[in-house]
Amino acid sequence: MFIDFILDSAKKYPNNDAFVLNNVHSTYADLLEDYNTALKFVSENIRPNTVVALESDFSSISTAFLLALAENRNIIVPLTKAVAHKKDDFLNISKAEYIINIDDNKNIQFNKLNGDSSHELYDILKQCNHPGIVFFSSGSTGESKAAVHDFVHILDKFKVPRKMKRMITFLMFDHMGGINTLLHNLSGGGCVITVRERSPKAVLEIVQNQKVQVLPVSPTFINLMILSEAYKQFDLSSLETISYGTEVMPENTLEKLNEIFPNVRLVQTYGLSELGVLDTKSQANNSLWVKLGGAGFETRVRNNMLEIKAHSAMLGYLNAPSPYTEDGWFMTMDMVEQDGEYYKILGRKSEIINISGEKVYPAEVESFFMKMDGVEDVAIKGEQNPLIGNMVTAKFKINTNETLSEFKKRMIAFAKGKIADYKIPQKVRLVSDEEIHSIRLKKDRK
Repeated sequence: MFIDFILDSAKKYPNNDAFVLNNVHSTYADLLEDYNTALKFVSENIRPNTVVALESDFSSISTAFLLALAENRNIIVPLTKAVAHKKDDFLNISKAEYIINIDDNKNIQFNKLNGDSSHELYDILKQCNHPGIVFFSSGSTGESKAAVHDFVHILDKFKVPRKMKRMITFLMFDHMGGINTLLHNLSGGGCVITVRERSPKAVLEIVQNQKVQVLPVSPTFINLMILSEAYKQFDLSSLETISYGTEVMPENTLEKLNEIFPNVRLVQTYGLSELGVLDTKSQANNSLWVKLGGAGFETRVRNNMLEIKAHSAMLGYLNAPSPYTEDGWFMTMDMVEQDGEYYKILGRKSEIINISGEKVYPAEVESFFMKMDGVEDVAIKGEQNPLIGNMVTAKFKINTNETLSEFKKRMIAFAKGKIADYKIPQKVRLVSDEEIHSIRLKKDRK
């Protein structure tokens, strides 16, 4: 009932590739077979309207279980190995009553847990007899928040079939953006190409070998790809679109990407665990200004902060206060500039550094220093200072043999007269790749 449009798509394209995992191809006929297996298992072992953690990654069988649990009206908590260190916390917060673990070889482990799904948000889903899905935020600035969605509202967006494309699922199985990619493809008979290693070389080799058309990635990944020059090693002529999101894109990185791929459409995306993924339209390939919205979304700006109303918005958090205004708008906490229909995302309100009343946006300072010779990456954050309240600190990844003292002297000389003195980092560290981005290949400003 809830996922009939996906099953109809599968029946329409039975011989099309639905998934490619470790160079093994699964067709839509395979997906239908896996779905029937999963639905039988779920209906025999799991009560409707209960909370089920699904620990896996993208594949035909894991997707079959995701769809079967939705059809069984369960509340699904997707998990991946990337959050293994938080798994117990996530199971407790979500009040999971069952857990299903599926590996790449279709081995299934099933266990009953001690969770109690009594919660007012879950009660809403039970009363309307709808499946739910819970996404956890990255928790980069605090405890991960558990966003509860009516899964029907997310599925509604994909009932109009999308164009048939071969697309990599770069964002993970437990990420709203990853599920968005999955449903986008399945609704139109496209192919989901799964990556287990997210290094530039590994991803671009898959682009070449599987004739990938759409590559959705993070700005951090794009920067690593440019620095490694991995794009020179492979035939990437199949690429039609590179989309980027999850964090602010440095202008210098976007300029370089546009030079490397002049015939590829570059699209900035925007989405949140709490809202879903909005339709976007970049002003130009080399522009960070973007239109946001589409069917089911409204946007407005108050106090320079973006607020959104969405049909697919979450019901609320399991473990945090409501982020909605009194009139029902979600406060994204993203600071923006607006020019007519276009927005420029400046960064999270929580990341803004206030120095004697002056606001410093980390992404802006990072973009500036990315233009400095020898700088491969930089992460800016604020730190308390007893005299001025806060100061700018920085982690730099460089490819020179300079000492910290030598680099800091050159950094100050590079910045003097070009940016305000209060934006120049007062504390600097030289670090490796691992210390500057997370396992999800997003900038780590901790």
